[in-house]
Amino acid sequence: MRARVAGWSNTLADLSPPAALPQQANASAGIGPPLWLLAELTYRCPLHCAFCYNPTDYTNHSRELDTAQWIDVLREARELGAAQLGFSGGEPLMRDDLEVLVGEARKLGFYTNLITSGVGLTDKRLGDLKAAGLDHIQLSFQDSTQELNDFLSSTRTFDLKQRVAAAIKQHGFPMVLNCVLHRYNLPHVDKIIEMALAMGADYLELANTQYYGWAQTNRAQLLPTREQLEAAEAVVERYRNTHGERCKIFFVVPDYFERRPKRCMNGWGAVFLGIGPDGAALPCHAARNLPGFALPNVTQMPLREIWYESAAFNRFRGFEWMKEPCRSCDEKTEDLGGCRCQAYLLTDVAANADPVCDKSPAHEQIVHLVRAAAAAGEEREQPILFRNDANSRKLTAEQHAANAAQAPREPR
Repeated sequence: MRARVAGWSNTLADLSPPAALPQQANASAGIGPPLWLLAELTYRCPLHCAFCYNPTDYTNHSRELDTAQWIDVLREARELGAAQLGFSGGEPLMRDDLEVLVGEARKLGFYTNLITSGVGLTDKRLGDLKAAGLDHIQLSFQDSTQELNDFLSSTRTFDLKQRVAAAIKQHGFPMVLNCVLHRYNLPHVDKIIEMALAMGADYLELANTQYYGWAQTNRAQLLPTREQLEAAEAVVERYRNTHGERCKIFFVVPDYFERRPKRCMNGWGAVFLGIGPDGAALPCHAARNLPGFALPNVTQMPLREIWYESAAFNRFRGFEWMKEPCRSCDEKTEDLGGCRCQAYLLTDVAANADPVCDKSPAHEQIVHLVRAAAAAGEEREQPILFRNDANSRKLTAEQHAANAAQAPREPR
């Protein structure tokens, strides 16, 4: 799994192998079709999670594709060869046309997954989604306790989520529970697993926080210690050995604790295609952060052209873009250079080696961050900045001011 927020692509493949698809690869360039489509229907969300992967400036991207535009996206993606489709956000249930889109996806032959907080997932909507052909639901929890679940989302939703989990099972959906892990809830991994087992989850995604979007802003507060991570991993392994037949448990190690990078999204522009609420086409979840090129938009360019020909999707394909030490590294075919967004966030240059790799000249930055988290212990004074419109506007204004201060001045 290489999804950096939740590993539902693996789960989908396990649950329902897609039917054979026409291969429409660009043979001359060696580019295959996108297999995994993520439809981020909206950035609106009733939760305010401190680790949300949505861009911190999401208030600048409030325009949303309408129903007809989304249906065009689904049709074009299916024609390209996309097989797995996730409806995400924000909270996709904020869209009144979700059932219509699910129905269209079923007609097209997608295997569909709803990635949701559960807020708004009433019994009626569950029935309607089932009738429309939805295959699979991934429900998020923030913790196994009401206190921490509600604190981390800055809402009172724990009891609601429990009721929704029961309703999902009653409607006969295969269900994944997802919990993003960090220093606050890593010590509760055993209780989170017990909660998933009690709810009858088929899969449990324990996705350690990767530091993009709001998680990057709150990194000093969320980054765990190595001891926390290793203790949690040992707990997970114990439960896999004793309960692996009842519930399949995924545990995604955070990049900062690795010595080698992983293939981000299994390679830039290789299998993953994300579409933002405004129609921006995304080679990865966090691609809006990267400077230097404009993301293509489905309202202005056909999806086939975006996938095969756009500068954004070709920017980090292959190996020609690589700088040293990646260019001459004998492991580059394994990791494909790692994560471009991580390289940019930590070195200011997207083409640099992913600092997770201990061959990177910037690897010491990662080492320093992990050591600082351990040294700080529980005494971390920086407050959490929760995801909400006011904080989004605040962070956007601060970034604009920083950019203006760094911009070269015109000569007088």
